[in-house]
Amino acid sequence: MKKTVKDIDVKGKRVICRCDFNVPMKEGVITDTNRITAALPTIKYLLENGASVILMSHLGRPKGEPKAEFTLKPVADKIAELLGQEVIFADADKVVDDAVRAQAKALKPGQVMLLQNLRYRPEEEKNDPEFSKDLASLADIYVNDAFGTAHRAHASTAGVADYLPAVSGFLIEKELQFLGEAVNDPKRPFVAVLGGSKVSDKIGVIENLIEKADTIIIGGGMAYTFVKAAGYPVGTSLCEEDKLDLANDLKKKADAKGVKLMLPVDTVIADKFAADAKSKVVDIKKIPEDWMGLDIGPKTAKLYADEVRKAGTVVWNGPMGVFEFEKFAEGTKAVAFAMAESEATTVVGGGDSASAMKQFGLEDKITHISTGGGASLEFLEGKVLPGVAVLQDK
Repeated sequence: MKKTVKDIDVKGKRVICRCDFNVPMKEGVITDTNRITAALPTIKYLLENGASVILMSHLGRPKGEPKAEFTLKPVADKIAELLGQEVIFADADKVVDDAVRAQAKALKPGQVMLLQNLRYRPEEEKNDPEFSKDLASLADIYVNDAFGTAHRAHASTAGVADYLPAVSGFLIEKELQFLGEAVNDPKRPFVAVLGGSKVSDKIGVIENLIEKADTIIIGGGMAYTFVKAAGYPVGTSLCEEDKLDLANDLKKKADAKGVKLMLPVDTVIADKFAADAKSKVVDIKKIPEDWMGLDIGPKTAKLYADEVRKAGTVVWNGPMGVFEFEKFAEGTKAVAFAMAESEATTVVGGGDSASAMKQFGLEDKITHISTGGGASLEFLEGKVLPGVAVLQDK
């Protein structure tokens, strides 16, 4: 267990808090504030307990240089609106300079400031110790609440902790609690639903979950690699030819462990990759050579949904088909609704799966939706996340 903001005294202290404000924007206007609202409980706790708060985040990919379209000024304005108080925006291209140091030093308890985009500096992604020291020099305590970047060893996610006492915020605490319990102490049966396009992206996850899950459900583009590995045609479906042996090995490992590895029995195929493509349902073993699979079929959707409904714990990472096209969203929808209706502890691992839940209006029916696609994937692989490893243990 990692220490959180509740395990240390923050009164009268300057606290530098790494958040994930990498929000979508259109012409300088924030189009989705979820990542900002997710950080508010930690920020409010620090302010209510007498800290002065220095917030920091990256936004987009400015590639180590100042670019006006990646300024965090709109984020500062949005946080001020949500908190109902002023947020001082430290608009410095160098992120930390003498003026910013003076602003940080002058902060009174209960005040908030936000630094400029961390990735204006190339040293951020290189985890440069000098930049880490610059950030640490502004405060007395470091709080990491950016789960979305916890799998990256950057100056603001890992390096700062070399120079300040480091604890987690409430968001990281929640992520570790739900993902950790789901994987390491699940209510049985434990069902893992894995989709997305490539087996290669999920090798580590499948291998780790074979040791822990009762059932692993495979959907999305990666299913066709398993289908071809079993000796059946996949037409023009997505397929990693160099991963066929690996797919067979994973199937054998699952069988040897007594883990049920479920593959599609039918599929929705299309004559091209497009929302208006001609489509039909075929047996998974009978995909014609000029057609491609873009979703699991109705029989498969029912089998998968039934398995999800019987579960005690469900972890989902990756859609079942090209859910962005309405015609090929039914498989993903079936799994999403089965999770929403189930009595199980349900955890969605960020990324496309989280987008699907939102698209179907089911976010409130899920136990936990992770804020970090890449971080949750690495966590499910059993990897240590650098931004979590540096935090103090309880």
